[in-house]
Parts: sequence; C-alpha cells; structure tokens
Amino acid sequence: MSAMSIDDFQAALAHARERLANGNARIRAAYEAHPATSTVLKGRAQLVDEAIVHLWRACAMPRDVALLAVGGYGRGELFPHSDVDLLVLLPTPADNPLQARISTLIGALWDVGLEIGQSVRTPDECLEAAEDDITIQTNLLEARLLDGNAHLFEEFARRYREQLDVRTFYKAKQLEQENRYARFNDTPYSLEPNCKESPGGLRDLQMLGWIARAAGLGRNWRDLARRRLITGAEASELRSIERFLQHVRIRLHYLTGRAEDRLLFDHQEKLARAFGIEATAAKRASEVFMQRYYVNAKKVTQTNTILLQNYGAEIFPNRGGAAFGINERFQAVRELLDIRSEDTFECYPQALLECFLLLQQRSELKGMTARTLRALWLNRTRINAAFRADPANRALFLELLKQKRGIVHEFRRMNQYGILSHYLPAWRRIVGQMQHDLFHVYTVDQHILMVLRNMRRFTMGEHAHEYPLMTRLILGFERHWLLYIAALFHDIAKGRGGDHSQLGMADAREFCEHHGLPPEDADLVIWLVAHHLTMSQVAQKEDTSDPEVIRRFADTVQTERRLTALYLLTHADIRGTSPKVWNGWKGKLLEDLFFATQRLLRGATPQQALGLDDRQEDARGLLRYHGLRPGIEEALWTQLDAVYFMRHSAEEIAWHTRVLYFRPLSEEPVVKARVLDGDEGVQVMVFTPDQKDLFVRMTGFFGRLGFSILDAKVHTTRHGYALDSFILQDPGNAAHYRDVVQLLEHDLTERLKHPGPPDRPTQGRLSRQMKHFPITPQISIQPDEPGKHFILSLVAADRPGLLFAVAEVLARYEIRLHTAKIATLGERAEDTFLISGPRLTLDGQILQVERELLERLQV
Repeated sequence: MSAMSIDDFQAALAHARERLANGNARIRAAYEAHPATSTVLKGRAQLVDEAIVHLWRACAMPRDVALLAVGGYGRGELFPHSDVDLLVLLPTPADNPLQARISTLIGALWDVGLEIGQSVRTPDECLEAAEDDITIQTNLLEARLLDGNAHLFEEFARRYREQLDVRTFYKAKQLEQENRYARFNDTPYSLEPNCKESPGGLRDLQMLGWIARAAGLGRNWRDLARRRLITGAEASELRSIERFLQHVRIRLHYLTGRAEDRLLFDHQEKLARAFGIEATAAKRASEVFMQRYYVNAKKVTQTNTILLQNYGAEIFPNRGGAAFGINERFQAVRELLDIRSEDTFECYPQALLECFLLLQQRSELKGMTARTLRALWLNRTRINAAFRADPANRALFLELLKQKRGIVHEFRRMNQYGILSHYLPAWRRIVGQMQHDLFHVYTVDQHILMVLRNMRRFTMGEHAHEYPLMTRLILGFERHWLLYIAALFHDIAKGRGGDHSQLGMADAREFCEHHGLPPEDADLVIWLVAHHLTMSQVAQKEDTSDPEVIRRFADTVQTERRLTALYLLTHADIRGTSPKVWNGWKGKLLEDLFFATQRLLRGATPQQALGLDDRQEDARGLLRYHGLRPGIEEALWTQLDAVYFMRHSAEEIAWHTRVLYFRPLSEEPVVKARVLDGDEGVQVMVFTPDQKDLFVRMTGFFGRLGFSILDAKVHTTRHGYALDSFILQDPGNAAHYRDVVQLLEHDLTERLKHPGPPDRPTQGRLSRQMKHFPITPQISIQPDEPGKHFILSLVAADRPGLLFAVAEVLARYEIRLHTAKIATLGERAEDTFLISGPRLTLDGQILQVERELLERLQV
C-alpha cells in the first residue's frame, strides 16, 4: 500500500469491522426498543457508508475515480442482511495497479463482514450495459455518490438521464413484473410467500417508485398524490403498508441471521410474537399474522394495478385514441373498460357485476381503468342482502360462469376487489385462510380459484395435449358450467369446524335454490360438494382390484353423469393443491377407477367392469407385438389366480410374462426394474421362491437406499413363488432413475440369494414442515365386507422406511400382506393395506398390533 503501511491498513480494517459490529448491535437494540423502519434502513445505510468510505480512502484510490452506491443501497436503505451494491466508476479502463487496488478494496469490504455486489465500469460501459439489461438500468437509476470524483459522477448521471427512454423502461418493468408474478403462480396467497419478490411484496412498491422516478412523476407517495395519480388517503395507506412489509423483512433478517425473505412456516409463529400478535380461540397467532400479511399484499397488488395504468396514461398520453361508448354505463378507453360517470356504481349497483361480464364478452378489452378499479373497490359494500336477492343480479352472476372466455381472470379480479366475498358471504371466511395440512400450498380461496382454473383448462384446446381424457369428457358434458359452481363451493366451508363437505353442501344447496337451478342440476352440484373427496379416497386407499369396492363406489355415484363430474372435479382438486401432490401414478389410479365404474354403470358385471378378460387379451396382444408366439403365456398364467389379473394392468402382465418366459424356473431370484413413463419413478418386479420375512427384507432394502414405496402388490403363485411388484420414487427427486436400474437389479438379487437379517432403512431428517405441524399417527384395522381379509389404514408422517416399519410388525404377528396402497400427500402418508392372518380374528391381538404400530410410527 502506498498511502499507508500494511499494519496501518490492517488497523483500518479492524477499526471498520469493530464500528460495523458495534453499530449493527446498536441499531438492532434501538429497533427492538422502539421499532421504526428508518432506524434500521437509514441507520444501517449510514453506518455502511462510513465504513466503505473509510476503507476507500485507506486504499488511496485515485482522485479521478468515483465510488457509487447503487440499487437499494443507492436509495439510502439497507435491511439487516441485504447485499451492498457498489459501482466503481472509472474515467478510463483500469490499468493493472488500479485493478489491484480495487481488488484490495473489495476484499477488505468482505473481510469486515459486508456482502458486496460490485461492478467496475466506465460511463460508456455502464450506459452500454444498461441499454441491454433492465436490471442494470434499474440499479443505476438510484445511483448515489459515496466518495471520489463528483464531476465524473455528475457527467455520468446526466448522460444516463439523457439515454433513459421512459416508455421502453415502463414496458420492460411491466414485462419483468409479469415474469416475476409467473414464478409465484400469479398469487400473493401461497402459504409461504416471499415478502420481497412475491406479488404484493416490497418489489411491487419498489417498481412503482422506479417508474415514477424515471418518468419524473415523483420520488414518494406524497408526490404521486400531488400529481393526482393516487388519492391522499391512498398515499397514506401505501406508506403504512410499506412500513408493515419493511418491518416483516427486517424482523425476518434478524430472526434468521441472514438475508431470508421467505415467510416459511419455521418463522411465522416467531414473527407473530415479534409483532405482538396473540392466538385467538379459533386461530394460531401465526394465522392471524399471515391474514394480516395477505390483507396488505392484496392492497399492494390493487394499488400496483391502478398506479401502473395511471403511469401509462402519463407516459403514453395519446395512446388508444378517443373513448367510445359501450352502453349507458361503460365506455372503452385505451383498450380498458371505463365507467362513464364517477357515480356509475352508486346509481346502477348491478354494474358491479356487469363490468366483469363485459370484460368476458369483449376480447378487445384488456382490463379496467384505474378509476373504475378504484370505484369498484369503494362501492363493493353496495353488494348487500337486497342486492343478492335481486333476480336480475342472480341471473347475471350465473352468466359470468357460462361465458366462453375470461372466467378465471374475472373471478380472480372479483376476489381481488372484494366483489366475490360480498356476493357470496361464505367466501369471506376463507379469504387469506391458511391450511395446515402439509400438502396445500395456497390459502383456501386461492386453492378454490386454482381448482376453477384447472377445470376451465380442461375445456381449452391449447391444453388438450396435457389433459386429453379430461378435455374429451368435459366437452361432452352438458352444461359443464355447473362444475364451476361445484368447484367454488367444494372447500368453501373449510375452517368452520365439523365436516367441511357437509357444511359446504348446505351452502351449495342455498345457492342453487336462490339462483333457480333446475332440481336435476342443483342435485348434481350439491352431491359433488358433499362427495368431492370420495373418489380420491377410494382410488388411493381401497383395493380397486376388488369387484366389491367398485360395486360400492358405483352405488355411491349411481349415474355416469355424476361419475364423470366427480372424476373431473377430483382431478382438478388434486392438481390445485400443490405441484408436489399430483403425479402420473395418482392419475392412473383415478383413471382405472373411472373406467371400471363406467363399465359397471353401463351394465357389466363387477368382474367384467374390472376388465379381466379384456386385460388378458390386451396382454396377449402386447406379447405378440414383442414377437412372442401364441401360447407361451400359459405356463405362467396357469399358476396365477384371478386376483393377480385384477390387480395388474395388461402392460404389467405382459412385462412380467416376457421377463419370466426367458428365465427357466429355478431357486434363483429374478429381479427386473424399469423406469416409469415421464421419469416419475422406477418399477421393480421380484420373482422368487416364497420365504419367511421376504416382504420385510425387500422393504428394508428399498428403505436403506432412501426410496419411498408408492405402491406394492404382493402375490403368491400356485406353485409357491412370490411375484411381487413395487413402484419406487426418490422423495428428494435426486435420483436419475435410469442410472439406478442396474444397481437395483444386481444388489437386490444378491440380497435375496443370501438371506439374513433385514436391512435397516436410513433415518431421514424430519422436514421443517413436520417440525411445526406434527402429525399424530392413526391406526385402524377393520374387516372387509366379505370378512375374509382385513383393511389396515394408517395416517403418519411420511419418511423412507415407513413401509418397512409396518411390514416388520406384521411379520412378527404372522400377518400376510396382499396389497399396499401408498398415498403421500405432501409430508403426510395415508396408507392402506389389505392383510390376513389367523391372529386378526382375536380382538386382543388386533389391539396389540395397533399399539405396536403406533409406537413404530411415532416421529
């Protein structure tokens, strides 16, 4: 160092480090004593300013170079663990000595504990980079001089302003927001939102500030109110909301000790306590806090929409031409629906619904003007009991569900602006209501709207490749808009206590009666709401290869129209919970149940409904396709009973037959594995002489490798061989299934050839969700209807080795397992097993088995 010795520089480092540590501690103590966002945001920015300038000067940087704060730091705000974004502005490209000094500076800043994001550029390089990258352009918008060449900074700032194309900037920021929203499924209402990046988060407010600054419209909310872009009341509310979100982020950083912006379950209860929020009789403190967060996020998205339109009118004053009338209440302005008078909704309350219908019917309209949205929100309370009782309004609401386009968009908009919760009073209770079941990732209202979206997609040609069967079924379903009503009501009674299906059924009945639906249509909607969980429960928990199970389910649905409607609603419902819950295997279970029940309702016998003869013929066709001559299947098939053929698909039967045809009968185990379609898991077939504890050993082997068992089918042939089939999945999605096929085949074969004690599955770490929402295990063992077998049902926290734990207990009591239905719903396992054994006829033994299983399932 030329300006000071190494020892002096190290002393400067130590001084800066100490001042930062002491300063940060002082700021935190002051904030916790008297919470004020400026204490942290401004205070930390000033503290960091001092440290950086101190080290800049210690490095003796040349006088013609400038040091700039950019990004949020340039705005003069720093959250407790935010990155510190710096720009070293050079008059000319740096030579080697200067590069060395800059490297020393950046290293020193990291050494004192700052998370640095840096760039080193000349003004020309900055402007060139900004032209190609909207993020860089935005970061430079709020550049602030820290130290160095003031003239260079002023010249750069002037050139930046001259180059900035406000219209291009506005469009780019809009597109950037759309892409960001898409990453979060266009909703602020996920159960673990990001308080910075999610819709309704701080980034939405920051973006409004950036555009206003770029367009010269103002630097704060008061400036925007003075320009009449928002009202004074809205400016005050925005500042209050901004402070709330800033408090959330500040406390998150302090709680976690890092730059954490996600409102994870781990933090929600602690945040509630930090905000002084107490639990109520019906809700946890975290739920009260999160509902407060959602209310604020909702207001942010509303204001964001309104202000972006007002910005657009300022930035593009001549866009769209003159207004033209639509009817006496509405006109079109710049492709937006606009009220013709400020008192439109006051004079014509019915227009509160009509405006959404017009958006659905007129594809040229892209949304509503800012004043229409504001008036809509302010007049939402005009939807009262008298409004809801008006036959014209009821007919209008049904029309919204019958349109060819815009249903999902407009119902989301109705929810956003409080129209839906005023028209459907029951809806009010579920807005922002959390669901602590570990597989829903949205609040109840947003889950329902996702189900509505899924149902709507079934009708759209552009999604037919994703849901070909769904599309075919719904397009052939007369008055399919009735399914939208069922979707709206299926979970509307969540959180009231009691059975939400039955409570929701009462709400649906009242809606159908008030809206004059014919009895046949009303009965369908009411029945769907009452039974919306039935099909998934039967498909995932019962033995659908049992003709009696299919018969009972058919007795429940009674008609093919009901069956089709329930299948569509079930498919849409499961897909609307979480991206992790749906998989191809669940889709196959539902599809098999649908077709078996459809055949039964069309007059087939229960055995014919399961397609036993058709399945065998299809399997034979597949064998011929693969070049195997007729009759080769008989050697194996004569050793298999009807239960085997009912439990396996034609494709599985053909696969087993092909594998075993090429393997002569011997004492050597046969293990074959293959990757499932869509790379969603791996299927393993085992054929070996039956032996004691075989199932326990296989499940232990799979558990030791870390696999979850999605499905297990256990069969013993007439000549005493076990023919078992498993579907495995890596719960962490880390496995490349094609790479593990040979490993599974080789290692499991060796394990079966050399019998010994079962492998012990690896103990996976408890997920963070389970730590906050633990599941109390539940066990039930009940005889099936014929009384030949027993059904073991369990609910427990999912983990590798779960099936092994069950199998080990069953083996100890000499209980035989025939099939295992594994239903994994997020972190929750709801599994069903078909079992038999002489000890199950003894009540005391059943209680003992249940007690031991409960002990093994405790996490």
